[in-house]
Amino acid sequence: MENALRPLIVLGGTVLLTLALGWAVDLVLRRADQRHPETPLWGLLRRCGVPLQVLVLTSLLRGTYRETGWYLMTHYQAEIGRVLSLVVIGSGAWLVVRVVSVVVESTYARYATSTRDPARVRRVRTQVTLMMRIVIAVVVVIAVAAMLLTFPDLRSIGTSMLASAGIIGIVAGVAAQSTLSNLFAGFQIAFGDMVRIGDTVVVDGEWGVVEEVTLTFLAVRTWDERRITMPVSYFTSQPFENWSRGGVQMTGTVFLQLDHSAPVPLMREKLQEILAECSAWDGRDWSLAVTDTTPTTIEVRAVVTAKDADDIWKVRCAVREQMVAWLAAHHPYALPRIVGEVAAPPAARGRVAAPRENTEDGGSGTEGDRQARAGGEADTGRG
Repeated sequence: MENALRPLIVLGGTVLLTLALGWAVDLVLRRADQRHPETPLWGLLRRCGVPLQVLVLTSLLRGTYRETGWYLMTHYQAEIGRVLSLVVIGSGAWLVVRVVSVVVESTYARYATSTRDPARVRRVRTQVTLMMRIVIAVVVVIAVAAMLLTFPDLRSIGTSMLASAGIIGIVAGVAAQSTLSNLFAGFQIAFGDMVRIGDTVVVDGEWGVVEEVTLTFLAVRTWDERRITMPVSYFTSQPFENWSRGGVQMTGTVFLQLDHSAPVPLMREKLQEILAECSAWDGRDWSLAVTDTTPTTIEVRAVVTAKDADDIWKVRCAVREQMVAWLAAHHPYALPRIVGEVAAPPAARGRVAAPRENTEDGGSGTEGDRQARAGGEADTGRG
Protein backbone atom coordinates (compact mmCIF):
# COMPACT_ATOMS: atom_id res chain seq x y z
CA MET A 1 0.00 0.00 0.00
CA GLU A 2 2.85 2.35 0.85
CA ASN A 3 4.59 1.58 -2.45
CA ALA A 4 1.36 2.36 -4.31
CA LEU A 5 0.88 5.70 -2.60
CA ARG A 6 4.49 6.81 -2.92
CA PRO A 7 4.26 7.87 -6.61
CA LEU A 8 1.05 9.80 -5.91
CA ILE A 9 2.61 11.49 -2.92
CA VAL A 10 5.80 12.42 -4.78
CA LEU A 11 4.17 13.58 -8.02
CA GLY A 12 1.09 15.10 -6.40
CA GLY A 13 3.14 16.90 -3.78
CA THR A 14 5.46 18.28 -6.48
CA VAL A 15 2.55 19.61 -8.53
CA LEU A 16 0.78 21.11 -5.50
CA LEU A 17 3.99 22.75 -4.28
CA THR A 18 4.57 24.23 -7.71
CA LEU A 19 1.03 25.59 -7.95
CA ALA A 20 1.23 27.03 -4.43
CA LEU A 21 4.53 28.75 -5.18
CA GLY A 22 3.17 30.18 -8.42
CA TRP A 23 0.04 31.46 -6.67
CA ALA A 24 2.10 33.09 -3.91
CA VAL A 25 4.43 34.81 -6.34
CA ASP A 26 1.49 36.07 -8.43
CA LEU A 27 -0.25 37.37 -5.29
CA VAL A 28 2.86 39.28 -4.20
CA LEU A 29 3.33 40.81 -7.67
CA ARG A 30 -0.35 41.78 -7.87
CA ARG A 31 -0.24 43.59 -4.53
CA ALA A 32 3.03 45.31 -5.43
CA ASP A 33 1.44 46.47 -8.69
CA GLN A 34 -1.53 47.91 -6.78
CA ARG A 35 0.71 49.75 -4.33
CA HIS A 36 2.97 51.16 -7.06
CA PRO A 37 0.79 51.82 -10.12
CA GLU A 38 3.34 54.29 -11.51
CA THR A 39 5.85 51.43 -11.94
CA PRO A 40 4.75 48.90 -14.60
CA LEU A 41 7.48 46.42 -13.63
CA TRP A 42 5.47 44.45 -11.08
CA GLY A 43 2.50 43.97 -13.36
CA LEU A 44 4.73 42.92 -16.26
CA LEU A 45 6.60 40.41 -14.10
CA ARG A 46 3.37 38.40 -13.80
CA ARG A 47 4.07 37.24 -17.36
CA CYS A 48 6.92 35.16 -15.95
CA GLY A 49 4.54 32.91 -14.00
CA VAL A 50 4.33 30.10 -16.56
CA PRO A 51 8.09 29.65 -17.20
CA LEU A 52 8.70 29.93 -13.45
CA GLN A 53 6.23 27.16 -12.67
CA VAL A 54 7.65 24.94 -15.42
CA LEU A 55 11.18 25.47 -14.07
CA VAL A 56 10.14 24.72 -10.46
CA LEU A 57 8.12 21.66 -11.44
CA THR A 58 10.84 20.08 -13.58
CA SER A 59 13.52 20.92 -10.99
CA LEU A 60 11.54 19.20 -8.22
CA LEU A 61 10.84 16.22 -10.43
CA ARG A 62 14.53 16.06 -11.38
CA GLY A 63 15.42 15.61 -7.72
CA THR A 64 12.53 13.33 -6.62
CA TYR A 65 11.61 11.12 -9.56
CA ARG A 66 13.80 8.28 -8.23
CA GLU A 67 11.69 8.16 -5.04
CA THR A 68 8.52 7.18 -6.88
CA GLY A 69 9.51 3.52 -7.05
CA TRP A 70 7.89 3.02 -10.45
CA TYR A 71 9.35 0.43 -12.78
CA LEU A 72 9.71 3.01 -15.53
CA MET A 73 11.48 5.45 -13.25
CA THR A 74 13.79 2.74 -11.88
CA HIS A 75 14.97 1.15 -15.14
CA TYR A 76 15.19 4.32 -17.25
CA GLN A 77 16.67 6.72 -14.73
CA ALA A 78 19.38 8.03 -17.06
CA GLU A 79 17.00 8.75 -19.95
CA ILE A 80 14.33 10.34 -17.76
CA GLY A 81 16.94 12.37 -15.90
CA ARG A 82 18.35 13.66 -19.21
CA VAL A 83 14.90 14.63 -20.47
CA LEU A 84 14.14 16.48 -17.24
CA SER A 85 17.55 18.17 -17.41
CA LEU A 86 16.79 19.38 -20.96
CA VAL A 87 13.44 20.74 -19.81
CA VAL A 88 15.10 22.49 -16.85
CA ILE A 89 17.65 24.14 -19.13
CA GLY A 90 15.00 25.17 -21.65
CA SER A 91 12.60 26.54 -19.02
CA GLY A 92 15.47 28.37 -17.31
CA ALA A 93 16.42 30.07 -20.58
CA TRP A 94 12.76 30.90 -21.19
CA LEU A 95 12.48 32.47 -17.72
CA VAL A 96 15.67 34.51 -18.18
CA VAL A 97 14.51 35.87 -21.53
CA ARG A 98 11.08 36.70 -20.13
CA VAL A 99 12.51 38.50 -17.08
CA VAL A 100 14.99 40.52 -19.17
CA SER A 101 12.31 41.50 -21.67
CA VAL A 102 9.97 42.61 -18.87
CA VAL A 103 12.67 44.71 -17.19
CA VAL A 104 13.69 46.33 -20.48
CA GLU A 105 10.08 46.99 -21.51
CA SER A 106 9.18 48.58 -18.18
CA THR A 107 12.31 50.75 -18.24
CA TYR A 108 11.55 51.91 -21.77
CA ALA A 109 7.92 52.65 -20.87
CA ARG A 110 8.98 54.86 -17.95
CA TYR A 111 11.54 56.64 -20.11
CA ALA A 112 9.04 57.23 -22.93
CA THR A 113 6.48 58.75 -20.56
CA SER A 114 9.01 61.05 -18.90
CA THR A 115 10.79 62.25 -22.08
CA ARG A 116 9.19 64.76 -24.42
CA ASP A 117 11.80 64.54 -27.18
CA PRO A 118 10.49 62.00 -29.74
CA ALA A 119 13.91 61.65 -31.36
CA ARG A 120 15.49 60.50 -28.09
CA VAL A 121 12.60 58.11 -27.49
CA ARG A 122 13.10 56.54 -30.93
CA ARG A 123 16.83 56.25 -30.30
CA VAL A 124 16.30 54.46 -26.98
CA ARG A 125 13.68 52.23 -28.57
CA THR A 126 16.12 51.19 -31.29
CA GLN A 127 18.86 50.48 -28.76
CA VAL A 128 16.50 48.53 -26.50
CA THR A 129 15.22 46.43 -29.40
CA LEU A 130 18.71 45.48 -30.55
CA MET A 131 19.90 44.79 -26.99
CA MET A 132 16.93 42.47 -26.44
CA ARG A 133 17.76 40.55 -29.61
CA ILE A 134 21.39 40.24 -28.50
CA VAL A 135 20.36 38.95 -25.06
CA ILE A 136 17.96 36.44 -26.59
CA ALA A 137 20.62 35.21 -29.01
CA VAL A 138 23.20 34.80 -26.22
CA VAL A 139 20.76 32.99 -23.91
CA VAL A 140 19.63 30.64 -26.68
CA VAL A 141 23.23 29.80 -27.63
CA ILE A 142 24.16 29.10 -24.00
CA ALA A 143 21.03 26.99 -23.48
CA VAL A 144 21.67 24.91 -26.62
CA ALA A 145 25.30 24.41 -25.62
CA ALA A 146 24.24 23.29 -22.13
CA MET A 147 21.74 20.85 -23.64
CA LEU A 148 24.40 19.36 -25.92
CA LEU A 149 26.74 18.86 -23.00
CA THR A 150 24.21 16.49 -21.38
CA PHE A 151 24.91 13.93 -24.12
CA PRO A 152 28.21 12.05 -23.65
CA ASP A 153 28.63 11.40 -27.38
CA LEU A 154 28.37 15.08 -28.19
CA ARG A 155 30.98 15.86 -25.55
CA SER A 156 33.54 13.82 -27.47
CA ILE A 157 32.54 15.54 -30.68
CA GLY A 158 33.04 18.90 -28.98
CA THR A 159 36.48 17.83 -27.76
CA SER A 160 37.55 16.82 -31.26
CA MET A 161 36.20 20.12 -32.63
CA LEU A 162 38.26 22.07 -30.10
CA ALA A 163 41.39 20.18 -31.23
CA SER A 164 40.96 21.62 -34.74
CA ALA A 165 39.73 25.03 -33.62
CA GLY A 166 42.27 26.84 -35.80
CA ILE A 167 41.03 25.41 -39.10
CA ILE A 168 37.38 25.63 -38.08
CA GLY A 169 37.87 29.21 -36.98
CA ILE A 170 39.35 30.20 -40.34
CA VAL A 171 36.58 28.44 -42.28
CA ALA A 172 33.86 29.89 -40.05
CA GLY A 173 35.36 33.35 -40.32
CA VAL A 174 35.35 33.23 -44.11
CA ALA A 175 31.87 31.70 -44.27
CA ALA A 176 30.34 34.15 -41.79
CA GLN A 177 32.05 37.28 -43.09
CA SER A 178 28.84 38.91 -44.31
CA THR A 179 26.94 37.83 -41.20
CA LEU A 180 29.57 39.26 -38.89
CA SER A 181 29.67 42.51 -40.87
CA ASN A 182 25.90 42.86 -40.51
CA LEU A 183 26.18 42.04 -36.80
CA PHE A 184 28.75 44.77 -36.17
CA ALA A 185 26.75 47.13 -38.38
CA GLY A 186 23.76 46.47 -36.12
CA PHE A 187 25.83 47.53 -33.12
CA GLN A 188 26.90 50.69 -34.96
CA ILE A 189 23.30 51.57 -35.79
CA ALA A 190 22.11 50.90 -32.24
CA PHE A 191 24.75 52.92 -30.41
CA GLY A 192 25.95 55.27 -33.16
CA ASP A 193 22.52 56.94 -33.52
CA MET A 194 22.66 56.70 -37.32
CA VAL A 195 19.08 55.59 -37.89
CA ARG A 196 16.25 54.86 -35.46
CA ILE A 197 12.87 53.18 -35.51
CA GLY A 198 10.35 55.75 -36.74
CA ASP A 199 12.86 57.85 -38.71
CA THR A 200 11.88 59.08 -42.16
CA VAL A 201 14.55 58.02 -44.65
CA VAL A 202 15.19 57.98 -48.39
CA VAL A 203 17.00 54.79 -49.37
CA ASP A 204 17.86 53.92 -52.97
CA GLY A 205 15.36 56.50 -54.22
CA GLU A 206 12.52 55.19 -52.02
CA TRP A 207 10.90 57.35 -49.32
CA GLY A 208 9.65 55.61 -46.19
CA VAL A 209 9.71 55.18 -42.41
CA VAL A 210 12.00 52.78 -40.54
CA GLU A 211 9.67 50.13 -39.14
CA GLU A 212 12.01 47.45 -37.76
CA VAL A 213 15.71 47.19 -36.93
CA THR A 214 17.39 43.84 -36.23
CA LEU A 215 20.99 42.68 -35.99
CA THR A 216 21.02 41.66 -39.66
CA PHE A 217 18.40 43.65 -41.57
CA LEU A 218 16.38 46.85 -41.48
CA ALA A 219 12.78 47.18 -42.76
CA VAL A 220 11.48 50.43 -44.29
CA ARG A 221 7.75 50.98 -44.83
CA THR A 222 7.20 53.12 -47.93
CA TRP A 223 4.40 55.61 -48.44
CA ASP A 224 2.42 53.05 -50.49
CA GLU A 225 2.62 50.42 -47.70
CA ARG A 226 5.43 48.39 -49.28
CA ARG A 227 8.23 46.98 -47.11
CA ILE A 228 11.84 47.31 -48.24
CA THR A 229 14.19 44.96 -46.39
CA MET A 230 17.86 45.89 -46.57
CA PRO A 231 20.96 44.60 -44.75
CA VAL A 232 22.08 46.86 -41.94
CA SER A 233 25.56 46.98 -43.47
CA TYR A 234 24.07 49.13 -46.26
CA PHE A 235 23.46 51.97 -43.81
CA THR A 236 27.08 51.90 -42.63
CA SER A 237 28.64 51.75 -46.10
CA GLN A 238 26.25 53.67 -48.39
CA PRO A 239 24.93 57.25 -48.18
CA PHE A 240 21.24 57.69 -47.37
CA GLU A 241 18.94 60.53 -46.38
CA ASN A 242 17.61 60.69 -42.82
CA TRP A 243 14.98 63.41 -42.67
CA SER A 244 14.44 62.92 -38.93
CA ARG A 245 18.03 63.43 -37.83
CA GLY A 246 18.79 66.82 -36.33
CA GLY A 247 15.11 67.75 -36.08
CA VAL A 248 11.99 66.80 -38.01
CA GLN A 249 11.36 70.24 -39.58
CA MET A 250 11.48 70.12 -43.36
CA THR A 251 11.92 72.52 -46.29
CA GLY A 252 10.39 71.53 -49.61
CA THR A 253 10.37 72.89 -53.15
CA VAL A 254 7.81 73.06 -55.95
CA PHE A 255 9.07 73.57 -59.51
CA LEU A 256 6.84 74.98 -62.27
CA GLN A 257 7.74 75.17 -65.97
CA LEU A 258 6.02 78.30 -67.33
CA ASP A 259 6.01 80.68 -70.27
CA HIS A 260 8.29 83.72 -70.27
CA SER A 261 5.24 85.95 -69.84
CA ALA A 262 4.27 84.37 -66.48
CA PRO A 263 3.27 87.00 -63.86
CA VAL A 264 5.90 86.23 -61.22
CA PRO A 265 4.95 89.09 -58.81
CA LEU A 266 1.30 88.00 -58.87
CA MET A 267 2.40 84.40 -58.30
CA ARG A 268 4.22 85.46 -55.12
CA GLU A 269 1.03 87.04 -53.82
CA LYS A 270 -0.97 83.95 -54.72
CA LEU A 271 1.59 81.67 -53.03
CA GLN A 272 1.27 83.67 -49.83
CA GLU A 273 -2.53 83.31 -49.98
CA ILE A 274 -2.27 79.54 -50.56
CA LEU A 275 0.09 79.06 -47.62
CA ALA A 276 -2.06 81.19 -45.32
CA GLU A 277 -4.98 78.80 -45.93
CA CYS A 278 -2.87 75.60 -45.72
CA SER A 279 -2.92 74.07 -42.21
CA ALA A 280 0.16 71.95 -42.90
CA TRP A 281 2.40 75.00 -43.41
CA ASP A 282 4.26 75.88 -40.20
CA GLY A 283 4.71 79.56 -41.07
CA ARG A 284 8.50 79.55 -40.81
CA ASP A 285 9.47 80.56 -44.34
CA TRP A 286 8.42 80.74 -47.98
CA SER A 287 9.76 82.20 -51.23
CA LEU A 288 9.22 82.19 -54.98
CA ALA A 289 11.87 82.93 -57.60
CA VAL A 290 12.82 82.22 -61.22
CA THR A 291 15.71 79.76 -61.00
CA ASP A 292 16.30 78.88 -64.66
CA THR A 293 15.31 79.80 -68.20
CA THR A 294 15.27 78.05 -71.59
CA PRO A 295 14.40 79.33 -75.08
CA THR A 296 10.77 78.25 -74.55
CA THR A 297 10.10 78.25 -70.78
CA ILE A 298 11.23 79.54 -67.42
CA GLU A 299 11.62 77.52 -64.22
CA VAL A 300 9.86 78.96 -61.18
CA ARG A 301 10.74 77.51 -57.78
CA ALA A 302 8.52 77.88 -54.72
CA VAL A 303 10.12 77.11 -51.32
CA VAL A 304 7.87 76.12 -48.39
CA THR A 305 8.40 74.74 -44.89
CA ALA A 306 6.56 72.32 -42.56
CA LYS A 307 7.03 70.68 -39.17
CA ASP A 308 7.69 67.16 -40.51
CA ALA A 309 7.96 65.04 -43.65
CA ASP A 310 4.23 64.25 -43.85
CA ASP A 311 3.21 67.91 -43.69
CA ILE A 312 5.82 69.03 -46.22
CA TRP A 313 4.36 66.57 -48.70
CA LYS A 314 0.88 67.99 -48.12
CA VAL A 315 2.10 71.58 -48.51
CA ARG A 316 3.94 70.84 -51.75
CA CYS A 317 0.93 69.09 -53.25
CA ALA A 318 -1.41 71.92 -52.21
CA VAL A 319 0.87 74.62 -53.68
CA ARG A 320 1.35 72.73 -56.93
CA GLU A 321 -2.35 72.00 -57.46
CA GLN A 322 -3.71 75.42 -56.49
CA MET A 323 -1.03 77.41 -58.32
CA VAL A 324 -1.56 75.54 -61.59
CA ALA A 325 -5.35 75.86 -61.26
CA TRP A 326 -5.04 79.61 -60.60
CA LEU A 327 -2.77 80.12 -63.61
CA ALA A 328 -5.09 78.12 -65.87
CA ALA A 329 -8.12 80.15 -64.75
CA HIS A 330 -6.67 83.68 -64.64
CA HIS A 331 -3.40 83.62 -66.60
CA PRO A 332 -3.57 80.81 -69.17
CA TYR A 333 -0.97 82.54 -71.33
CA ALA A 334 1.61 81.73 -68.62
CA LEU A 335 1.30 77.98 -69.10
CA PRO A 336 3.63 76.28 -71.59
CA ARG A 337 2.23 75.97 -75.10
CA ILE A 338 2.87 73.58 -77.94
CA VAL A 339 5.65 74.74 -80.27
CA GLY A 340 4.24 76.48 -83.34
CA GLU A 341 1.13 77.86 -81.66
CA VAL A 342 0.74 81.60 -82.00
CA ALA A 343 0.53 83.13 -78.56
CA ALA A 344 -1.66 86.16 -78.01
CA PRO A 345 -0.21 88.87 -75.80
CA PRO A 346 -1.91 89.49 -72.45
CA ALA A 347 -3.55 92.73 -73.71
CA ALA A 348 -5.22 90.94 -76.62
CA ARG A 349 -6.64 88.02 -74.67
CA GLY A 350 -10.14 89.47 -74.84
CA ARG A 351 -10.16 89.89 -78.61
CA VAL A 352 -11.80 87.24 -80.69
CA ALA A 353 -11.01 86.96 -84.43
CA ALA A 354 -13.92 87.10 -86.88
CA PRO A 355 -15.06 83.66 -87.97
CA ARG A 356 -14.01 82.44 -91.34
CA GLU A 357 -16.32 80.61 -93.71
CA ASN A 358 -15.26 78.31 -96.48
CA THR A 359 -16.65 79.02 -99.96
CA GLU A 360 -17.96 76.35 -102.23
CA ASP A 361 -14.81 76.39 -104.37
CA GLY A 362 -12.50 75.86 -101.41
CA GLY A 363 -11.64 79.55 -100.84
CA SER A 364 -12.10 81.36 -97.54
CA GLY A 365 -13.00 84.84 -96.38
CA THR A 366 -15.84 86.99 -95.11
CA GLU A 367 -19.01 87.89 -97.00
CA GLY A 368 -17.60 91.35 -97.87
CA ASP A 369 -14.49 89.80 -99.38
CA ARG A 370 -16.57 87.50 -101.55
CA GLN A 371 -18.69 90.43 -102.79
CA ALA A 372 -15.58 92.51 -103.55
CA ARG A 373 -14.03 89.69 -105.51
CA ALA A 374 -17.27 89.16 -107.42
CA GLY A 375 -17.44 92.90 -108.31
CA GLY A 376 -13.82 92.90 -109.51
CA GLU A 377 -14.40 89.91 -111.77
CA ALA A 378 -17.45 91.61 -113.31
CA ASP A 379 -15.49 94.79 -114.02
CA THR A 380 -12.74 92.79 -115.64
CA GLY A 381 -15.22 91.04 -117.89
CA ARG A 382 -16.78 94.29 -118.89
CA GLY A 383 -13.35 95.81 -119.68
